Amino acid sequence: MNELSAPLTAPAFADVEAAAKRLEGKAVRTPLLEAPLLNAKLNARLLVKPECLQRTGSFKYRGAVNRLSLIPEADRARGVLAYSSGNHAQGVAYAASELGIKASIIMPKDAPELKIGNTRAYGAEVILYDRYSENREEIGQRIAAETGATLVRPYDDPGIIAGQGTIGLEIAAQAAEIGAKLDAVIVCCGGGGLVSGVALALDGAAPGVPVYSAEPENFDDMARSLASGKHERNDPDARSICDAIVTPTPGQITFGISKKLLAGGLAVSDGEALDAMAAAFRYLKIVVEPGGAVALAAALSGKLDIEGKTVAVVCSGGNADAEMFTRALSRQQD
Repeated sequence: MNELSAPLTAPAFADVEAAAKRLEGKAVRTPLLEAPLLNAKLNARLLVKPECLQRTGSFKYRGAVNRLSLIPEADRARGVLAYSSGNHAQGVAYAASELGIKASIIMPKDAPELKIGNTRAYGAEVILYDRYSENREEIGQRIAAETGATLVRPYDDPGIIAGQGTIGLEIAAQAAEIGAKLDAVIVCCGGGGLVSGVALALDGAAPGVPVYSAEPENFDDMARSLASGKHERNDPDARSICDAIVTPTPGQITFGISKKLLAGGLAVSDGEALDAMAAAFRYLKIVVEPGGAVALAAALSGKLDIEGKTVAVVCSGGNADAEMFTRALSRQQD
């Protein structure tokens, strides 16, 4: 298995700044959106960072470009390997195509067809597995050992975390540009690469702003781990429509950062995620997938008291199947 020569230690703020330079001219500087009607309804100023508008439809492109850019030229000919339910898959596939690197992606059979199809369309080889009876890490390590490909982990990697952290740099800069003093930031969380990266970035660029993770209620391992101070695992029989962020437990590196920097963890129901998808479309005119909507759902459902405050939330992805999006829009809205 071919890894970075440097040990997998936690990145520093300087690594996020370096990642931002690598992403210049590649990643989209997504805006901070707000809707007057939604602000009035919430009696708060809600600033939404729509990473659903990022290349490949999610924030994952940022980390993928940064991580792949760190692979030595001599190792690129052996390709890269990743495992993902879809968004990391697409980010790695597209970043690899840009850099001329062969990509193989291990994806669950029940991943949304949109994500599987897009990953193949970006030029990657897709290897399907059963997420409930097979272990994707074991499959990945076996293939990497056989081929010499560089394994690009979805979240527990310093290059990935630093790349995702560029979102935090943008939030801090964009809030300052509009004269908004942030009272809190809420970030979607699966394995923790995004939320730990954003927290790391904000700790350097806007120190003192509380950062919260947001997860599906049956996959709130980060929230429970923060509360207990140690790694907590999810019930293997748990299910959620938020396929993009259903992980068994926080990563080692990501939890180390989160334990130091996060203010707490929030959890929302699948129904609240669907309502947030509908609200994102109604008020902000954006398409968000269930897992990408959980931070917005936490704000809209009162999981964090935001009344009278200015709060930024990250909508991390928009790769929703038409059926799921229709399901969200068909729910009764007030």
